[in-house]
Amino acid sequence: MLNDHVRLMSALAVSGEIVGRKKLQKMIYISKKLAFPFQEKFQFHFYGPYSEELTLRVEELFNLGFINEVKEKKGGYSQYRYTLTDNGKEFLSLYESKMPHLDTCLQDLNGQTARFLELISTVLFFDSLSREEVTEKIMTLKAKQQYSEQEIEEAYLYIEQLKQKAKLQ
Repeated sequence: MLNDHVRLMSALAVSGEIVGRKKLQKMIYISKKLAFPFQEKFQFHFYGPYSEELTLRVEELFNLGFINEVKEKKGGYSQYRYTLTDNGKEFLSLYESKMPHLDTCLQDLNGQTARFLELISTVLFFDSLSREEVTEKIMTLKAKQQYSEQEIEEAYLYIEQLKQKAKLQ
């Protein structure tokens, strides 16, 4: 159990700051799909893959004082910012995290929009289907997002780039 907390804290440490709960969920899901050792279980939800376990783990780390969760009002909704606290950094320094290339992947993912990460994670969630079937699922399940065929193609290209960064190919 503690190892799962350390992995999440390591992800926050290399990312610096993650803005948005959805973005955090997608970054961890995509990292898991790239074969990094995140153990959280994900199910398909309104915004794509979602993990209740991850939400609880973030809450536990916040309650322990290892991460900051800052709530900001943004128009008609709230947005959350996540960073590691000094106590979290000190605690993390006691553990060796062996996830080569994770930092590169997470920094890259953190530079993407939550909307694009939602698309990427949806593509990865349905990776057992053909491209045509995935596109059809996206057009149906994510109709409100109005993803274009070009954006879906960009998601596939980006996934291949991430796999190379993660040294999976």
